[in-house]
Amino acid sequence: MNRPNLIRLSVSSLLAVAAAPLLAQPPAVSPTLPPATQPVAPPPVTVMPPVPIPPMSAAQESWLNDWLKGGTKEGLMARSKASQRLSGDALVSAVLDRAKALSTGRVDTADFLQIWALRPAPFDPRPGLARAIAEDRLPQWVSSLTPPYAGYDGLRRGLATYERIRDEGGWPTLTAKSSPDAIRKRLMIEDKSVQPDENLVDALQRAQRRYGLNPTGLLDTRTLRELNVPVDDRIAAIMANMERWRWMPRQLPVNRVQVNIAAAVLTLFEGDQPITSMRAVTGAPDNATPMLSSSIHSIVINPPWNVPASIAKKELWPKGRAALKRQGYKIVGTPETGERIVQPAGPNSALGRLKFDFNNPFAVYLHDTPARAKFASYDRLASHGCIRLEKPVPLAELMVAGNPDLAGKVQTLIDTGKTQRVQLPKEVAVYLLYWTAFASSNGTMNFRSDPYGWDKLLAQKIEASSRRLDPTAAPSPAIALKD
Repeated sequence: MNRPNLIRLSVSSLLAVAAAPLLAQPPAVSPTLPPATQPVAPPPVTVMPPVPIPPMSAAQESWLNDWLKGGTKEGLMARSKASQRLSGDALVSAVLDRAKALSTGRVDTADFLQIWALRPAPFDPRPGLARAIAEDRLPQWVSSLTPPYAGYDGLRRGLATYERIRDEGGWPTLTAKSSPDAIRKRLMIEDKSVQPDENLVDALQRAQRRYGLNPTGLLDTRTLRELNVPVDDRIAAIMANMERWRWMPRQLPVNRVQVNIAAAVLTLFEGDQPITSMRAVTGAPDNATPMLSSSIHSIVINPPWNVPASIAKKELWPKGRAALKRQGYKIVGTPETGERIVQPAGPNSALGRLKFDFNNPFAVYLHDTPARAKFASYDRLASHGCIRLEKPVPLAELMVAGNPDLAGKVQTLIDTGKTQRVQLPKEVAVYLLYWTAFASSNGTMNFRSDPYGWDKLLAQKIEASSRRLDPTAAPSPAIALKD
């Protein structure tokens, strides 16, 4: 408790540590040890030589140099610079670096925030490059490097659109007093379906849906704020989300639960197709829900809430013991051995009637809640980091459907009032993801606010890493970089 459109498919460094000897000669083996327990030297570590890169033809070198110019198209930099053509080892090094960046991300995992617990799999591009050169199949190899998802492709197309908008001067700043014509012209920049004589309410409603706002059709404060987000910030958001796609596994489990933290929406996939979705409540900005992947292994029915120490200290202990007991909390333990607060199972438990458990280092999970009002809101980032569910019972029924002893009986088990853990017939993969930019099927970009401030931070990290590592990259005036 402490702290989307997927589907076209789904290095680590070897650290050698050499300890300097303390003596010029190795010490003699202790004569007091029997031969069977004499220290045994570890076997030597065998380091395989790198796969050799065959010589390239002039045409191959030219093709790769042209390909390297496309870093902006993949969101690896906001702007590129003209650079001299590379050859030999310099070209090979640049190509391998770009290949790894496209496959597992530009930002090294050592530079991740701890809460970005989604980690890309190790990837060595060298064998693939060697084979592509030998077989003269560089275009095919290059096309295999990027994430195999429609979501990534949509962002790539969206990035080109917003870079063109930026290069054409961006968009004007609106005010509450802007004329209908000015508002309509502003909407047309992002939404080509807006017509000059279209009802402004309809056009505003489409924009509000793209931003995840209540579609009132009115130019209210939140809509005005979204329309006035600078185009450079939209580009940074697209770059950040493209990078997050690069952290994803190349093939996702066909049956899975996905939570978009930023949009506060849960989607259940079966056979790689979304079959149901529901509103959720995710972590407030000061209690961010982590990005991670795991597997739901069990459901606790009628769960008690063991209040985390951080929440107890900040929110409950200040109320006083008498008030806590009146509210139904129990204080377990003694002052000498340590005390903790437990909220017994029941209709008023903060966890509601169901808790979906999966292993993770943040002690977060999916759960029911007695507080239902927030699900009607368009602003649903309000939890301590866990994910509250709008429809937990139907979700549980879908997960236990493979067990005839449990299928259709979740509500019956709840009604007993008994706390019990139910193992799922088959674990269900769960992904907690942070998507703040994604494309609709018609190519229109959708944005969500960046409640945790991760988009600009990640875009800065991408840009800074590109400046250090990529010979085609240039510092971008669009993103305030911090080294």
